[in-house]
Amino acid sequence: MKTLKIIGVSTAILIAVIGGLWVSGLGGQFLFWSFTQMNEPAGEFDPADAVAPPNYALAVNWAALPTKQDPADLVPAGIAVSPQGDYPVDVFFIHPTGFLTSGSWTSPMELDSGTEENTEFMMANMASAYNGCCNVYAPRYREANIFAYMGSPERRSQLLGFAYQDVKRAFEHYLEHDNNGRPFVLASHSQGTHHAMQLLQEVIDPSELHERMVAAYTLGAVLIPLSPDWFASMDHIKPCERADDLHCIVHWDTMPEGTDPIERDASSLCTNPLTWQVNEEVAEATQNIGAVVPEGTYNMVIGDKPDVRSSDSFTQLDAPVENLVQAQCRDGSLFVPKQESGPFKTMAGLMVNSYHGLDYALFYMDIHENAKLRVSTYLNSRDIPEGQTTEERKPGQDDSDIPT
Repeated sequence: MKTLKIIGVSTAILIAVIGGLWVSGLGGQFLFWSFTQMNEPAGEFDPADAVAPPNYALAVNWAALPTKQDPADLVPAGIAVSPQGDYPVDVFFIHPTGFLTSGSWTSPMELDSGTEENTEFMMANMASAYNGCCNVYAPRYREANIFAYMGSPERRSQLLGFAYQDVKRAFEHYLEHDNNGRPFVLASHSQGTHHAMQLLQEVIDPSELHERMVAAYTLGAVLIPLSPDWFASMDHIKPCERADDLHCIVHWDTMPEGTDPIERDASSLCTNPLTWQVNEEVAEATQNIGAVVPEGTYNMVIGDKPDVRSSDSFTQLDAPVENLVQAQCRDGSLFVPKQESGPFKTMAGLMVNSYHGLDYALFYMDIHENAKLRVSTYLNSRDIPEGQTTEERKPGQDDSDIPT
């Protein structure tokens, strides 16, 4: 097993720590309040204080593109994929929170920063799961600070709404200039999933895009549920119920056995990534195609600290670990055995009450293979040649125009 250089795997570690303080009684709530007061950005959020909106015509404002080398190009050792740009389907990936320091309420998008290195971490260890089915597009955006999740719901909504505008503009730019009518997968995690939910509800479901969306892998929503009411607000997009369902959504929040399900103000979708079904049956570890230990450094520098890089690099993912975990959905959360030994022992020890940071890692190859299956099912249903490259499809050509 490689030596782990990461001091944290996800913002979930921070959430788990302060969440534990909050639920531990009045003393814990005081510690939680003190922690946030000491570390969150000063003052209230003013959009005028944010940096200029990113220009998505510039490659620098994309964390991953099929036309450039980036960490989303990585694959686990021993896994073969086609070159980026050769797939007839894209994935639009929205990364989770990596901005943890207290300089501002939204990311200043500094390339030479720990925040940017965190984005690269997410490309390497999350977005790369779709390198095998799809050309990977992932925008950088003025993401909300992690402390947006620790104040009032009104402040959280304001900050997420601001960040969402970048994601929406990036998606619209991608559709107009890069997609060329191809089908696409929508994928995300954590804060990225909160933006994906809004994109699904406001942009994709009301338009013809819901037919071109192969599926949406919206993982790790935590406290913001993919609830029955949220699904009812859409006319076309529903939960996936089988491994090859199309135009639908999968979601889970991973928890270690021995903890309670996540408390939310409504029930939330839980898809078992070992069976791709929505039920509370136990899926055995023999169905776990492969977990992949994250590569590189995630910078857990929180609050009033310099937002600096670790000068790490993302070069190679480890080979998958087969048959590692069983999984069971219960009360809207996905439970797996505690990782008290083996390749995830160190990371799991940091997270304790939540495996939010392992939503992708424990099921990396399950996601990788399922995305390939859904893409193949979609292409076969439309008689689209799987080998057709992006160059062979003309701009504006829709599915019905593709020669067979």
